[in-house]
Amino acid sequence: MSENNFEDNAVEKNEFDPAEIVANTTIADVYRADKQLAGVVSKTKLIHSDYFSEISGNEVYLKPENLQHTGAFKLRGAYNKLSQLTEEERSKGVITASAGNHAQGVAYAAQKLGIKAVICMPATTPILKVEATRAYGVEVVLHGDSFDDAAAHSLELQKQHGYVYVHPFNDREVLLGQGTTALEIINELKDVDAILVPIGGGGFASGVALATKMVSPHVQVIGVEPENAACMKAALEAGRIVTLESADTVADGCAVKTAGELTFAFCKKYLDDIITVNEMEIMSALLSLIEKHKLIAEGAGVLSLAALQKLPFKNKKVAAIVSGGNIDISTISTLIDKALIARGRIFCFAVMLPDKPGQLLNVSQILTDENANVIKLEHDQARVTDSFKKVVLEVTVETNNQDHINRIIKALNDHGYDVEQIDLLR
Repeated sequence: MSENNFEDNAVEKNEFDPAEIVANTTIADVYRADKQLAGVVSKTKLIHSDYFSEISGNEVYLKPENLQHTGAFKLRGAYNKLSQLTEEERSKGVITASAGNHAQGVAYAAQKLGIKAVICMPATTPILKVEATRAYGVEVVLHGDSFDDAAAHSLELQKQHGYVYVHPFNDREVLLGQGTTALEIINELKDVDAILVPIGGGGFASGVALATKMVSPHVQVIGVEPENAACMKAALEAGRIVTLESADTVADGCAVKTAGELTFAFCKKYLDDIITVNEMEIMSALLSLIEKHKLIAEGAGVLSLAALQKLPFKNKKVAAIVSGGNIDISTISTLIDKALIARGRIFCFAVMLPDKPGQLLNVSQILTDENANVIKLEHDQARVTDSFKKVVLEVTVETNNQDHINRIIKALNDHGYDVEQIDLLR
């Protein structure tokens, strides 16, 4: 069960009517949130992207919320929520369970507002994430081996101590805070035609769509979900909340099986469309952002970029929100490698060689002639079962694209080598 799913279904909530909340929420509420966030959040400036403009056929501007304090947009909603608490609620303190952006957003907001905060995390959470959250002066409780364990423990603590639970998306004040992102985009790019926003549980999309339609109704707001975790698209198509069987995606910040009831209501009214993107499109967008803009983002953070080539229009001004950049080095390394392989930038193959001097040199010379840089090489006699006079050579090289790979294969074939391409994405 994902972090967001647990919080949406297991946290005790007061009864509320989503339709009534949507009907009674106005642009004044978003401006109030914007005022609350003044001097707290960074007004991240738009970055024009020649690269993403060229590949999409539109004028693309990046909204880099990965450069936000705490590294993600989540701070906006968390701070607005905490700032709206009554004195009695503040005195009780707040609690949540998270090992991601929500944890740091709540922690940062609590520090700024002088509110006691308890963040429950699995005991298996990487120490860097634990310390990053603890550095804001909050109480971090490590419990259990999984997020479910930590979340269940947070509910127990909530009941014992009367803490206020801060939901990551299915909360009006949270989504209002997220909506301030749209105000900044429209203020800076007054003739924007469309805004792309990632969807997990729907809080970000709800706030952005609400604010956009209230200020500039003609601007399209398009949500983007991973194909493997498209809970809001499924809900809108069904006309009701549905729960996906799974939500397995590299965009782990959006790995949500069930959209929020409140966010569903907002998206149903204000969101224009949803585009879904596959895992390879997400990883490719991440690689492009790093290579072309020298910016780091997490999988969920680049969903908007992954959708740019699927837009049903051209020659429009588009703001694509890069929602977050909190990703550990090992994960980003894995995603980059997979994207390079998919783009034909890394090629792995095996050839069978006679077990005699000079054969390895021959293959190396062919690769040199074809400008392929060898990054890994394995010489394995044990894999050959039909002859003791042959060996298998497995080689990994850096390449330019699929055409370059095809030229390498042809050159090896021309010299009498049968090439077995190895799928590194399996």
